[in-house]
Amino acid sequence: MNPISILLLGLAMSTDAFAAALGKGAAMAKPTLAQALRVGLIFGVVEAITPVIGWLIGSAASKYVERFDHWIAFVLLGALGLHMIWKALHEDDEDAAETGENRHGNIVTLALTGLATSIDAMAVGVGLAFVQVPIYLVAGVIGLCTFTMVTIGVMAGRALGAVIGRRAELVGGVILILVGAAILYEHLSGAAGG
Repeated sequence: MNPISILLLGLAMSTDAFAAALGKGAAMAKPTLAQALRVGLIFGVVEAITPVIGWLIGSAASKYVERFDHWIAFVLLGALGLHMIWKALHEDDEDAAETGENRHGNIVTLALTGLATSIDAMAVGVGLAFVQVPIYLVAGVIGLCTFTMVTIGVMAGRALGAVIGRRAELVGGVILILVGAAILYEHLSGAAGG
């Protein structure tokens, strides 16, 4: 994976958390920068850990599926991208409002919310085990992107939560599909060239 693909993957992985952060910011009276940074840090750490866990799981199975690894990464990323697009297009307004309700900054609640929004990152980690990537760099980029996007999301939540939430997830889904296609293309073009 090239640096642009890694950055796009990090941004795509942060969109679920960004949407949740918009809800969190919308539910808070007047979020301060310190509150937003705290929420961003919790989400970022959780989001950075989960792809490494997925990668470890995928690495254990990679020797059995080496010939099909690029296809597995493509299918997993594509399926996750389609799922994110489907969620963005079919989420009820009540579900979107629920995301922001009763989030008073409890660390356990924030960590659980972060974990819920990072399940896709774990699945991406499984897919990345089948291609050669620097997983700790990728995880760090995902965590940093999530930290940044969540901090911005909390601060912007009051004004923008209802308008942007679904669009962020939609864009994230499209980016995941494109990253999966790029991995497949890189492998197939490398195999054709070699």
